[in-house]
Amino acid sequence: MLRGRRILLIVSGSVAAYKVLILARLLRAEGAELRAVLTAGGARFVTKESLAAITGAAVQDDLWAAEAEIGHIRLARWAEAVVVAPASANRLAQMAQGLADDLAGCVLLATRAPVLVAPAMNPAMWEHPATRANIALLAARGVRVAGPDDGPMAEPESGPGRLVEPEALRAAIAALFAPRGLLAGRHALVTSGPTQEPIDPVRYIANRSSGRQGHAIAAALAAEGARVTLVTGPVAIPDPPGVSVVRVTTAREMLAACEAALPAEIAVCAAAVADWRVAEEAGQKLKKTPGAAAPTLAMALNPDILATLSRHARRPRLVIGFAAETEHVLEHAREKLERKGCDWIVANDVSGDVMGGEENAVHLVTRQGVEQWPRMPKARVAEQLVARIAAFAP
Repeated sequence: MLRGRRILLIVSGSVAAYKVLILARLLRAEGAELRAVLTAGGARFVTKESLAAITGAAVQDDLWAAEAEIGHIRLARWAEAVVVAPASANRLAQMAQGLADDLAGCVLLATRAPVLVAPAMNPAMWEHPATRANIALLAARGVRVAGPDDGPMAEPESGPGRLVEPEALRAAIAALFAPRGLLAGRHALVTSGPTQEPIDPVRYIANRSSGRQGHAIAAALAAEGARVTLVTGPVAIPDPPGVSVVRVTTAREMLAACEAALPAEIAVCAAAVADWRVAEEAGQKLKKTPGAAAPTLAMALNPDILATLSRHARRPRLVIGFAAETEHVLEHAREKLERKGCDWIVANDVSGDVMGGEENAVHLVTRQGVEQWPRMPKARVAEQLVARIAAFAP
């Protein structure tokens, strides 16, 4: 998908600029042709020489030097995609206002190619109303946004504002060139994240699901033109762009939201739904009494969302479930496929670092057989799954 594609990288000022060198290597390995513009801020973190060595082309950094041959127009017309990574808060503000006081600003105003921005900044800067307004304005103009991620920053802080990892950014760039509309006109329902089942007003039963895989699938479906309803439990990751999001907490709330979203042609149940809940939630916090035994919690089964959708009167034509296993992965996945009545099962071994991690290694189990997919970023798993969904064409 990226072979022969002309991609212009605009590197603005952020300590995360070093990741662009890794990104450039990934893009060139897939056959992309690269050019780069380095802003004054970006030059504080990476050098022209290192960027030129990785991209394989001279790096532009001076508007007036480039103007001898109308450089900003030449670059703008050359590019099939323009990627601003990292996109600092200042660069996003300049883009929103249409400022053209440097080479990067002039190129961004002159280009007719799709533009993707990958924000990177301190969490407080990302969450500031001015930045949020700038992002909303850019998105309304058609600019694609990748990230940011939630995680540790260069400062001793953590939160939203971290530049997405190079593999995820590569996938977002590839999506710019993906054939559009393969799922246009179809409604896809996706569940994601964990559920939280209350024990008392302060405690709950949950699991380690981050929602990254389900959210990536929702984003990939939207990229193919589907109208996507994402029903998600509590997560700490951004909403996918172009997706209608319904937030829930418990399994019962998730089932109700899924049924309310029907009819849909496609359902992907990627959420890690709690199998059980406490039969009677305590109205007050359970107190520990010295010398007393620990309380016994009577449990009740939660509703089975996958099985319910598979047997629903308004059943989607394609229902896909997930099987998170720690042993006998394929055996349990095949049994789940039959018991739940769904069409496909995406099975994975979660005994390692999959839950909450950035990568996944899955088996696609259908009644026709099993496909074993290699370990890859969750964004790429989502792309591959959506490609299979589009080929099925429900």
